Amino acid sequence: MKRFDLSEVDLSEGDQRIRLRRGARLVAAAPLAAPVPMAAPASYPQPAAGGPTAAPAPAADTKKYLEIKSPMVGTYYAKPAPDKDDYVKVGSKVTKDTVVCKVEAMKIFNDLTAGLNGTIVEVLVQNGGAVEYDQVLFRVDPS
Repeated sequence: MKRFDLSEVDLSEGDQRIRLRRGARLVAAAPLAAPVPMAAPASYPQPAAGGPTAAPAPAADTKKYLEIKSPMVGTYYAKPAPDKDDYVKVGSKVTKDTVVCKVEAMKIFNDLTAGLNGTIVEVLVQNGGAVEYDQVLFRVDPS
């Protein structure tokens, strides 16, 4: 991990999961309240082309977008089951009650709702990836 400057590796296959971390890590405790989504840190490797992450929007445009953030530390799931479609994709219309993903925390799968109305313009997390409290998961165009 040191050789490739990795701070965390999270692998899963079926029911098996291995997570390796290097160095100290601070984790903020978050209440399990109403869901609010978030995004992966820039230091995490980005998925290959064709993955669930959308092309980044120009920096000037991001100011008009709203963000859906994660309300907790956990594992992000873009779909309800491996054989199902993603809850939302770039271009999906969402309302306040639209389920946009699940975050697993302590073996509990929490549905996260958008909490706002608009169109998904960017998905910032890879399916199965680790998310932190208050990390941006989606950017939404409210218009």
